[in-house]
Amino acid sequence: LPFDAQGNQLAQFRTWRNTMTEQAAEELTALFGFNIPQRWSIAHLYQAMLNGEPHVKEISFLTTLAGFLHWKLTGEKRMGVGEASGMFPIGRGSCAYDKEMVHKFDALAAEMGYSWTLEQILPQPVPVGTPAGILTPEGAALLDPSGDLQPGIPLAPCEGDAGTGMTATNAVRLGTGNVSAGTSDFAMLVTDCKMAVHREIDMVTTPAGIPVAMVHCNNCTSDLNAWVNLFKEFMESMGMEVDMNRLFGVLYNKALEGDKDCGGLLAYNYFSGEHITGFEEGRPLFVRRPDDKFNLANFMRTHLYTCLGAMRVGLDILFKKEGVKVDRLLGHGGLFKTKGVGQQILADAVNAPVSVMETAGEGGAWGIAVLASYLVNKDGNETLEDFLDTKVFAGNQGSTLNPDPEGVEGFNMFMERYMKGLSIERAAVDSKIW
Repeated sequence: LPFDAQGNQLAQFRTWRNTMTEQAAEELTALFGFNIPQRWSIAHLYQAMLNGEPHVKEISFLTTLAGFLHWKLTGEKRMGVGEASGMFPIGRGSCAYDKEMVHKFDALAAEMGYSWTLEQILPQPVPVGTPAGILTPEGAALLDPSGDLQPGIPLAPCEGDAGTGMTATNAVRLGTGNVSAGTSDFAMLVTDCKMAVHREIDMVTTPAGIPVAMVHCNNCTSDLNAWVNLFKEFMESMGMEVDMNRLFGVLYNKALEGDKDCGGLLAYNYFSGEHITGFEEGRPLFVRRPDDKFNLANFMRTHLYTCLGAMRVGLDILFKKEGVKVDRLLGHGGLFKTKGVGQQILADAVNAPVSVMETAGEGGAWGIAVLASYLVNKDGNETLEDFLDTKVFAGNQGSTLNPDPEGVEGFNMFMERYMKGLSIERAAVDSKIW
């Protein structure tokens, strides 16, 4: 989100699904020797520069949606370090943008004729537990035009889905990891391992600035939800009243009755491009051979498996190539709302135990509330890790499911089919018939 000096928005909001920054991401990765994903703010900024978009010269402030809301509520151009680490790389062992990379980009921008510097236009990163501003009268009026809400409330540094998800699952300590699965999905492994540059792996941070290896996928449950809505439409056409929670529960549990390898069925949930597997656009697909075992259980299992397909590609790099270890992996987000289903499939997909908290379906809103609680309730220099362990979760590890050997084998068979079938997805994307 770019703004001029008067606070006017200069261009359309570009999200993680605007996969149009391949040139910028490749060039910046080479310049920095550090992976710059297509969705990061700096990639969108540089692509706009390469495109010669006229608004770039007028940019006074560049931020994310979370940073924009924080700015409007407090007047402060600040954000949590975890959120900032998805705008521009954070220096290792610091809670500030990497100075050497900032210098390289500023030099590049100056060569291209731009007068601003990154320090001038990017929000200031703020570590968790540090006051990031207070609710202003103007901000209070935006939230409550009636005037009942009073200004003066302290605000924690804002974080997006990644930082709040780590918090909501108590996965901010070294050796922990979490998987968030909703509209998009991503795995976050808190690790201090120094790794080679992998285009599939993003290096970000926890809200406290600890390094995190992230596998971010653009697509997760959107296609699955579309199919569930099709069943809803069928039921309504039959004159039935539809309870969506029950419908999701029935269909998800039906998946557990399916063949471990989905009976040969294949699906791609690519509503948009998927950088992990090299797609700039997406085409949701369901594919089967005439003699595959096509039934409801296998159909649903296939669509749950494919939600984790692209993520599995990235996790294989971390676990098998880089030797990253995690003591525990926690799941949260919509995929885990139906008890035991998404959790078991994830355990089989990663061949590791997966825990899910009672708060697994709460997501980011609950996570940021916990971070705000840390701001006002921490004891002295108490770390976020200790605060979560002792004051929020108090030893609650959640319910844990172990991988099922047959399920592991079945998911591996599905992944072989998934990787070979990418040529089908490529043909669909390259075909310009629609």
